[in-house]
Amino acid sequence: MSERSAGTHAGRFRTWLAHHGFSLVASLGRLLRRPWSSLLTIAVMALALALPLALGLALQNLARLDDALQAAHEVNVFLAPGTANDQAAALARALRARPDVATVEVIPPTQALARMRARPELADAIDALGEEVARNALPVVLRLHARGDEHALAAAVQAMPGVERVQYDAVWRQRLQAWLGFGTRIAQVLAVLLGLGALLVVGNTVRLDIQSRHEEIAVLQLLGASDGFVRRPFLYLGLSYGLAAGALALAILAAVRVALEAPLAALAASYGGAFALQGLRWPDIAGVLAVAGLLGWLGAVLAVGHHLRQNRPLEG
Repeated sequence: MSERSAGTHAGRFRTWLAHHGFSLVASLGRLLRRPWSSLLTIAVMALALALPLALGLALQNLARLDDALQAAHEVNVFLAPGTANDQAAALARALRARPDVATVEVIPPTQALARMRARPELADAIDALGEEVARNALPVVLRLHARGDEHALAAAVQAMPGVERVQYDAVWRQRLQAWLGFGTRIAQVLAVLLGLGALLVVGNTVRLDIQSRHEEIAVLQLLGASDGFVRRPFLYLGLSYGLAAGALALAILAAVRVALEAPLAALAASYGGAFALQGLRWPDIAGVLAVAGLLGWLGAVLAVGHHLRQNRPLEG
């Protein structure tokens, strides 16, 4: 009896596995037999997936820019007017001895004036004011690069004698971080809404396919087919829609990255820097395909579940 039971279970498992394979092949065949309608459904779902993904990637790249700014930790120290060069040099040596200061650059008024004259909008004003007057009006500037918290360093430097004002970019970076947080929340809301839209698109497409096979499904139910047997081909159909849409969304993101990479590199080069867009990594790509497949599968579950509940065969 145990051998017969084991053989029965093995036969049922082979039948179950064979039907899964048949359902998968049949779902792919239905996609290929209706290429235009299938492509339209896949394209709509892919755009719904690509929009929040593109926004998320843009925010990730902006976060990389913010990290670079955080790593700079630049603090500008403006000394009191009339500070002698030897006093500025002594203060620079004292700052270099601090453990929280990485580098110190002394910018005398002559150097600052040369940098200002290189800007056309300021050159005329310097000529009108007179170079001697303009040079005397400029203070000595110490440019510091902090090793740690530049806020604490700025507070300590501000209390040093001969220092008139300390300026650093923490406020600007805090605003950038706030905007990044706001943008991340927008991306999350869009991902939920557009993901729900993609699920409904697949659900409606599968519902239309179910309606076209209504009589076939009714015959299978009268012959005793289980709900799982009836449901399985449509689940694979929804999964196929989702995976295809995920792959197309990734292709759209790759095309957008290629289109923007050269202009962005040129823009960064014009500011004397280098910045390259960072795309999705392999775990992210696998995650996108998994989420897209799950959305397609859930849409099919909802559509075929509703049909089976509304069209139970009469008993008796």
